[in-house]
Amino acid sequence: MTAWTCRKTSKSDAIRKELLFMVDQINATLRRIPTWLVYVLLLLPAPYFLYLGATGGLGVEPINALERKLGEVALQLIVFGLTVTPLKRWAGLNLQKFRRAIGIMAFAYAAMHLLVWLVLDVQILSQIFADLVKRPYITVGLAGFLLLVPLALTSNNVSVKKLGPKWRVLHRLTYVAAILGAAHYVMLAKGFQIEPLIYLGLILGLLALRRVPKSKSRRRAVA
Repeated sequence: MTAWTCRKTSKSDAIRKELLFMVDQINATLRRIPTWLVYVLLLLPAPYFLYLGATGGLGVEPINALERKLGEVALQLIVFGLTVTPLKRWAGLNLQKFRRAIGIMAFAYAAMHLLVWLVLDVQILSQIFADLVKRPYITVGLAGFLLLVPLALTSNNVSVKKLGPKWRVLHRLTYVAAILGAAHYVMLAKGFQIEPLIYLGLILGLLALRRVPKSKSRRRAVA
């Protein structure tokens, strides 16, 4: 029994060391990726969507389709941004270097989503205010976007130094904005659709995960 336990422990240690080595290799690769490249890659879907809209690739209602796709990318990036801390804490993957780029691009896509609605969809100022009153999902989405504005404006080193500890407090608005964004998507969906609920579930799950205390810190293998 003791020999079997020792073999099992030895095998577990070997697997753990191999996993830690893989994580270290991935982190080393991530450190070599320049941040500007992340901005460029995350921006690529926007012109592609515009191209599809101009060439009939977005169906019979290209404006609505463009609006929806930009909003979906914004929500996806918000979800991606919320995974950065759990990935580092629980898996050892360090994406902190790209957190700012992810957040700024999430705001950029949310802004494009809003602009398409304002400029291409509604167009009439009086209709904009009417929609805010008649359609609660628009009000919820706009509230989420407005919360992202100060976060985008303070996503720079100068603001971090100037605000000090208040910067972290301010950027907790990300959590509220994420919930509002997902709620906007759920309310927007016609009938029962599983995709918006998945986004909402992911966001709530990631936020809940941040509240779970980690019992043991990540142990590194000793060479």
